[in-house]
Amino acid sequence: MQRSVPPVSVFGAPTDIGAARRGGSMGPEALRVAGLVEAIAARGVDVRDLGDVQGPRNPVAPPVYGYRHLQEVVIWNRNVFDTSLGELQAGRLPILLGGDHCLAIGSIAAVAAHCRSTGKQLRVLWLDAHADFNTSAITPSGNIHGMPVACLCGLGPEALTGLGGVRPTITPGQVRQIGIRSVDPGEKRLVQEHGLDIYDMRYIDEVGMRRSLEEALEGVDENTHLHVSFDVDMLDPAIAPGTGTRVPGGVNYREAQLIMEMVADTGCLGSLDIVEVNPALDRRNKTALLVVDLVESLFGKSTLMRD
Repeated sequence: MQRSVPPVSVFGAPTDIGAARRGGSMGPEALRVAGLVEAIAARGVDVRDLGDVQGPRNPVAPPVYGYRHLQEVVIWNRNVFDTSLGELQAGRLPILLGGDHCLAIGSIAAVAAHCRSTGKQLRVLWLDAHADFNTSAITPSGNIHGMPVACLCGLGPEALTGLGGVRPTITPGQVRQIGIRSVDPGEKRLVQEHGLDIYDMRYIDEVGMRRSLEEALEGVDENTHLHVSFDVDMLDPAIAPGTGTRVPGGVNYREAQLIMEMVADTGCLGSLDIVEVNPALDRRNKTALLVVDLVESLFGKSTLMRD
């Protein structure tokens, strides 16, 4: 399936409010410096940079009742929700530049609300080294960037689980996770209990990335809004060192390109998160430059000559 790409709106959320390590707040600017907006425009796409949404500073406080910085996380996600939903309603494709992955609560809540109003089915492709299905009862850290999928599926504080006005925001059946290789023990039990569809690195090693993506994208058609939530720690740290939660044995360059090309081939991409770029841990903006390369493929650039 091939479709023209809708106009794109890029906006940043410069915060590491949900993460353990500081530096993700510089991610949006690192991606801009790497030429993200210009690369999308070079694909013939109408793209505009809205600048950054604003929110509270990181207080670097300990967890309270299992959540670190909950009040601040809620404010950031409300602002992301409002911006994302506004661009979707204007017929544009929002790209969130994080910031840490807790921000996907707001962006995906906006997409889910938009799908409910337009009658489209939602498919979330969660590209990550982690399942992000922790709760306050099982989290080893209290960091909310380890909880967004759980919150979206209704497990968490009401201020986050009901962000889009409906609780749960999505169901586990709407999510496909790619690249997973680090899941906490309590989280593993919860993932199995809720039947989350996970294509972990062992499965990818066994059957290959092509088959994994074919299965993850099965059923996607012209009535599907495909949301890609791309945490750069899905990638192997040898090629993407600039992130705060590196896990060895991740997706390699060619596998990552194939993911993006196969998503582009669906013609159904409707929204995108790019999160957890941490230039404080990077080498000469290597990770952001790689992300730009991958996003070009997401918007139609192919390494192969195909009709």
